Amino acid sequence: MSAELTAALVEQVLEHFIEPYTGKNLLETKSIKDLNVNENGISVSIQLGFAADGYLTTLSETLRNFLTDRLSSECGIDPSALPPLHVDAAWRVSAHSAQRGMQLLSGIKNVLAVASGKGGVGKSTVTANLALALARDGATVGILDADIYGPSQPRMMGAGERPESNDGKTLEPVMSYGIQVMSIGFLIEEETPMIWRGPMVTQALEQLLRDTNWRSIDYLIVDLPPGTGDTQLTLSQKVPVSGAIIITTPQDIALLDARKGLKMFEKVEVPVLGVIENMSVHVCSECGHAEHIFGAGGGERMARQYGVQLLGSLPLTIDIREDTDGGQPTVAKDPDGRIGTEFRELARRVAARLSLQGKDYSQVFGDIVIQPNA
Repeated sequence: MSAELTAALVEQVLEHFIEPYTGKNLLETKSIKDLNVNENGISVSIQLGFAADGYLTTLSETLRNFLTDRLSSECGIDPSALPPLHVDAAWRVSAHSAQRGMQLLSGIKNVLAVASGKGGVGKSTVTANLALALARDGATVGILDADIYGPSQPRMMGAGERPESNDGKTLEPVMSYGIQVMSIGFLIEEETPMIWRGPMVTQALEQLLRDTNWRSIDYLIVDLPPGTGDTQLTLSQKVPVSGAIIITTPQDIALLDARKGLKMFEKVEVPVLGVIENMSVHVCSECGHAEHIFGAGGGERMARQYGVQLLGSLPLTIDIREDTDGGQPTVAKDPDGRIGTEFRELARRVAARLSLQGKDYSQVFGDIVIQPNA
């Protein structure tokens, strides 16, 4: 016996469709914006909460096939009797809430902190490729290089020019591969050491952040220095951070320090979106032999221990190192290659996790002003 085809029935079927990047159904994430069943067919309108230009076609086709199969097999509706099925998918990035009492920054919807407890785990490389991957999915992206002592982003992003100032007070971000970038490295010679004490470093960080004319940024990714020192505290206490990402290798010594970074963000009420395990496995470019040089499964164990998501694992390859050293990160050089695709999948998982956070409506509603009667 076939069931009557109604919007309620289609909605019931949609409850079983799990969107892979969020891990939730589209009703839970409030992504179904319109659902109609009439004489013209079935129409479903979806709006994801994360940048997804390269994913919308796949999502539409997958959901269309899912609905066709479920409505015919589970609901007893003959496939030939199904009316035309239309799925329209789009996305929109919202501003998400940060630490309690923090106001959004002008021109920036979301600040994402990329952190590691230990140096040398590939944090800056991951930052550059995440930014490029998000931009390929249509987002407006910025990178703030917060490592005042050892800025890496100018070299990695292939940008060496000094930023312009149109008013003598603020700086224009340097554009590279469509990304808005700001770093102390643009203002000093590459080999000049920054011999500054903590207060000067934190002041420089705040100036680079607040005195840069960021333009309509969906995601500002902050490449933090290693550790849990002045820069991390300044960011967590004075900057609205929507989420943090912890970078580690599987090595025990790296995991020890990564745990400290994760706990620091928890204490200052910055949501940890997840852990990325870098250099998880090395595959020999000559023979293809795979070897876990730094150990195996460390990132997964850490994520499970602290109840956060393992966002992904990245291999140790010579291509990634050569690409970033040459100022052409892998996602820019070979976006559809194996490693480029892994970075793009990783970036969608990061953005999708952020989309599940509470939204900040302060820019929508503005401030309430009470005026006395005339």
